[in-house]
Amino acid sequence: MSIREVATKAYDDQKPGTSGLRKKVPVFQQAGYAENFIQSIFDSLDGFAGTALVIGGDGRFYNREVIQTAIRMAAANGFGTIIVGRGGIFSTPAASHIIRHYGAFGGIILSASHNPGGPNEDFGIKYNISNGGPAPEKVTDAIYARSRTIGRYLTLDTPDVDLDREGDTRVGDATVRIIDPVADYAALMEKLFDFSAIRKLIDGGFRIAFDAMSAVTGPYATEILEGRLGAARGTVRNGIPLPDFGGHHPDPNLVHAKDLYDEMMGPDAPDFGAASDGDGDRNLIIGKGIFITPSDSLAMLAANAHLAPGYARGLAGIARSMPTSGAADRVAEQLGLPLFETPTGWKFFGNLLDAGKATICGEESAGTGSDHVREKDGLWAVLLWLNILAVRQESVRAIAEDHWARFGRNYYARHDYEGVDSSAADALIAELRGRLPALPGTSIGALRIQASDDFAYLDPVDGSQSARQGIRILFEGGSRIVFRLSGTGTTGATIRVYIERYEAVGGDLARETGDAIADLIVAAEELSGIERHTGRTAPDVVT
Repeated sequence: MSIREVATKAYDDQKPGTSGLRKKVPVFQQAGYAENFIQSIFDSLDGFAGTALVIGGDGRFYNREVIQTAIRMAAANGFGTIIVGRGGIFSTPAASHIIRHYGAFGGIILSASHNPGGPNEDFGIKYNISNGGPAPEKVTDAIYARSRTIGRYLTLDTPDVDLDREGDTRVGDATVRIIDPVADYAALMEKLFDFSAIRKLIDGGFRIAFDAMSAVTGPYATEILEGRLGAARGTVRNGIPLPDFGGHHPDPNLVHAKDLYDEMMGPDAPDFGAASDGDGDRNLIIGKGIFITPSDSLAMLAANAHLAPGYARGLAGIARSMPTSGAADRVAEQLGLPLFETPTGWKFFGNLLDAGKATICGEESAGTGSDHVREKDGLWAVLLWLNILAVRQESVRAIAEDHWARFGRNYYARHDYEGVDSSAADALIAELRGRLPALPGTSIGALRIQASDDFAYLDPVDGSQSARQGIRILFEGGSRIVFRLSGTGTTGATIRVYIERYEAVGGDLARETGDAIADLIVAAEELSGIERHTGRTAPDVVT
């Protein structure tokens, strides 16, 4: 079958963000829009002829259509094997594992992560490299440059592949292999964790509530929690992936998973509650009567990881994104481990993991993972928590309180102002950036500013530099406020404000977070003038 070269026009808005290209579905449905970006990926790569490419997504609206397009284009561009999850499904961490497990050249992941799905909602395309991780900036920059000049894409005129039947199909000169999207990932989890100990815990009456949010983690959680670990049927709620996520926002935070939170704070709460997001890379952890912030979860998992077989050898190091609280820093210091502070975006952890410098990584935005893949992994975090609970035979609350008594507590919250006019958001950041040199030594109420900067990162592995990654205001005593613009939305701008107070061992470790950071919230408004710039008097989401 001959390859067809299709003339196309370039679009000027295909610059990938921290997690690939994300736009509304109608944008991707424009003539040649998805095809241009996919071809720009292939045109930016070398040496893939005859190799394997992994393709899959989170099942959101338009997932199947773009998979068929990507299969034809991958075959036309010379890939030899195209590995696709049955039903077009791969969670993002599972896709990372599949790339690594089968030695693929790379993978195309179709997802907009925790953003809503549906005919008028969000869609995304991301390229992951051979280590299973998101493409580094030099690759995404090349993709964007190509997308601005592209004039043709390559495809084949072939029937659609049956995505729901496992097995091999020929498309042009390529073999399309449809595989079980769960089996290989579940086998990896069995190697990392003590499933027999977790089964014993569950058999003893330990109750779990897992909300898959009608998203991609449902099949994985059902197979592992209910099928392999023996949790009661119905432990996994909203377990069938739906193109519109049931009309809900698949973000595992206290706003969008409120029903789970309310249940876990109730009188007959299960012992452990958890949730995962649209593409399966984020997690929410709630114990009976206690919410564990993602920053604290990272620190607690790092402190206890040796209790799981896959980490019994100990950790090489811990890495966290800059906006993530310093809780993990205290663990690294006491355990004598290196601590790496990176910009936001999982791709920055890839070099550290590949070089063996870090074992566990995490971001405050509910993403935690390890060197088992090169993406954050929501279900992995849940299973590590269950392994720790099974070994320690203590409640989530007891583990948290013991941790704070040992390391101190980082009271922490993130305030999101969503859909802000981009020019107003840019003006706010520019104004604040201009004030940075004059801030050290000044005070806001009882808070004295020790230092202020615009975070820059020098990669210790490849020497690459990333500037302007977020504005930090550091106060005496270890508290801080961070301001940054998010790159994960599809409309307007999102201003994120990260607020953190450190309470040392022996201090008041049992306060409500809102009370503990109240003066810092006032300081954040005084420093940034959010209301003056945006008209907003309160954040849209607090996590």
